[in-house]
Amino acid sequence: MSAGKIVSAVLAGVAVGAALGILFAPDKGSVTRRTIARRSKDFTDEIGDKANEFIDSITEKFESAKDEAIRLAENGKHKAEQLHATLQPKQNS
Repeated sequence: MSAGKIVSAVLAGVAVGAALGILFAPDKGSVTRRTIARRSKDFTDEIGDKANEFIDSITEKFESAKDEAIRLAENGKHKAEQLHATLQPKQNS
């Protein structure tokens, strides 16, 4: 199971547990509704934060891979130019 699925399952479990705990609490209905609304906002904010962290992580990995690909391509081009320069005098002889 991937880390993303595990995190999603844990967050869903926390949300369900919190909702059930609030629904069975001995508070008045209006207090319970406000609590549910507040906790829902907290939960969606947390999910948004986790999504942003995930996107930042993926972006960082992509940029790193892109930089490495550029470096390897430039290195390969340099080696090809060196080889061409080495072989050029031999072909003219």
